[in-house]
Amino acid sequence: MKVKEKGHTLIITSNEATLSEFVEKLEQQYESNLVGANLVIDLITASFVVTEEDIEQFENLAVKHIEEANRSFVIVVESIDFNEFDGDMIIVPTLLEAHDLIEMDEIQRDLGF
Repeated sequence: MKVKEKGHTLIITSNEATLSEFVEKLEQQYESNLVGANLVIDLITASFVVTEEDIEQFENLAVKHIEEANRSFVIVVESIDFNEFDGDMIIVPTLLEAHDLIEMDEIQRDLGF
């Protein structure tokens, strides 16, 4: 797992062999290193194939991060049907869109929404 900081956002990429290993490592590191920042999970360059079912492995952590930490949790993956997901998961095809969504979330939080 690689972590890159950009402002109030951490961009996390995988160097693990499987998505399950990546999710497990992410959950282990969450409380100590990730809880206070907006998170972008970048799966574009992952060495494994990501399906809609795979994305659901992030759901518990995403909901916890959004509700308890009051921060954004965005997953970036290109080859997914984004309409298959409900409002609990924010999935976008590019890093630029992830950063744009986080900026909008920050503005809403600043305004008290």
